[in-house]
Amino acid sequence: MDTRFLGIPELVDVEAPPVAVVIDVMRAFTVAAWAFAQGAEKIVLAESLDGAQALKARHPEWVAIKDGAPAPGFDTVNSPGLLRSLDLGGRTVVQKTTAGTVGALAVRDASLVLCASFVVAEATARLLRTRECDSVTYVVTGEDGRADEDLACAQYIAGRAAGAGTDAAGYLRRAGESRAASELAEGVRQGVHPDDIALCLELDRFPFAMVATSEGPLMVLRPYAMPAPGH
Repeated sequence: MDTRFLGIPELVDVEAPPVAVVIDVMRAFTVAAWAFAQGAEKIVLAESLDGAQALKARHPEWVAIKDGAPAPGFDTVNSPGLLRSLDLGGRTVVQKTTAGTVGALAVRDASLVLCASFVVAEATARLLRTRECDSVTYVVTGEDGRADEDLACAQYIAGRAAGAGTDAAGYLRRAGESRAASELAEGVRQGVHPDDIALCLELDRFPFAMVATSEGPLMVLRPYAMPAPGH
């Protein structure tokens, strides 16, 4: 399997990859996985804060999420610790974040777009193996491709997708020692729950991958259930 790891700025200079795995560990795609676990039907990945607010205004029943502090027009913030207490049964979520949603929209022309973090790592790797993907581009969304929590997760999934018996401990340790984890722990970032870091480092918490597709003008993320191994 041919793999490459690119930051969002590097995507400008390359053709749309056939398969893209967009990584945002802290916290967009950990939050997305929790939203599905809490019953959300789909997640619309918004291109801007104004776009997210406009979607919310047109669809008041949708649940709008953003990075940072709470703001008018948004129901909650991009925190797994806060989101896990919400009942999202059958709801549509609108998500706009600094890095994760930007990365997904940047590869929307790929034939397969997966959004991932550690909580869905194995399901993501198994979907890549099932599809027999020859070439996979991992989008390391944080810090223009330098965020070690995202790179560690990407490298771990890539190893598992290639069938390697990859030990997760070192990758999780790198994520836990990353700049993003420090900023969450130290209160540099707003809209944070004390459990957020631990929730972002829960390996394979959920049994589904997350597939993003264009539905009309919108980029929509949905869970993709992977059968248990051996089934």
